[in-house]
Amino acid sequence: MDIIWYHPTQDGDVWLRGMQRRLPQARVRRWQPGDDAPADYAILWQPPREMLAHRAGLRGVFVMGAGVDDILARLARYPEMLPPSVPLVRLEDSGMARQMQEYALYCVLGWFRRFDDYARQQQQAQWQPLPPITRETFSVGVLGAGVLGRSVIEALRPWGFPLRVWSRTPKRIDGVESFAGRESLDDFLRGAQVAINLLPTTPETRDLFDARTLSQLPQHACFLNMARGAQVVETDLLAALESGRMRAAALDVFQQEPLPQEHPLWRHPRVTVTPHIAALTLTDEAMDAITRAIGAIEAGERPSGCVDRQRGY
Repeated sequence: MDIIWYHPTQDGDVWLRGMQRRLPQARVRRWQPGDDAPADYAILWQPPREMLAHRAGLRGVFVMGAGVDDILARLARYPEMLPPSVPLVRLEDSGMARQMQEYALYCVLGWFRRFDDYARQQQQAQWQPLPPITRETFSVGVLGAGVLGRSVIEALRPWGFPLRVWSRTPKRIDGVESFAGRESLDDFLRGAQVAINLLPTTPETRDLFDARTLSQLPQHACFLNMARGAQVVETDLLAALESGRMRAAALDVFQQEPLPQEHPLWRHPRVTVTPHIAALTLTDEAMDAITRAIGAIEAGERPSGCVDRQRGY
């Protein structure tokens, strides 16, 4: 078994040693330009076209992350990179779910207890207790009911907030109000005092959160984006915050990354910016997941995390 590995900014020693230890029968190597030797599996992030194009014998390709919009964009431009018959597999969790839970809880509980408002008061040396928000009115809506979306819902459940979820197809989650399909999106948003975006990037979700969509949220709603920046029209979000219609936003992903230094999101008093760190790939957990997926393929089974290239996730 031959495995090739590629990442544009990492040297890969940890991955090469780790995969070799997990699959001692395999030959694991770092892919370099000009390497067209046989390979059964590829582990990669943002691969150049020549790494995969016309490579015969591949049995599976593994993306070192949950997001696959980059590799799908490359495949759309260069269809010969990877035949449809070769499974493209993304990481579904690999330690990311716990990190997403932590991020979501930090934001939701902070907004619920009005810590953002108190931080602004502190800057002006104001000692002014604010009216508390009632738990029953502080509804939280999660967009996306995959592994990460469900994990965030489970983390929020013990806190007693009304919970709702929106997804492409109907989902049944105990104690959670479920909405499905584009026709139900407005109804979902109208009841979400906090909206948490965990949707994959697809043609349907690109620029989904524009002025019209954001206007469906309740007055003074909060917005958390841990999915992809391409889904948010940033000028429309800024306008909603400037007008006071929206209370706050926490953004981990952006249309352009790194976020340009001159971008107004950096300095807006009601925006929290983090540099795409809501859920980092944990190497050991990721290697364990890929090893299990390779074992499934070797056994003639379909591994968990296979990407539907038409849907985009």
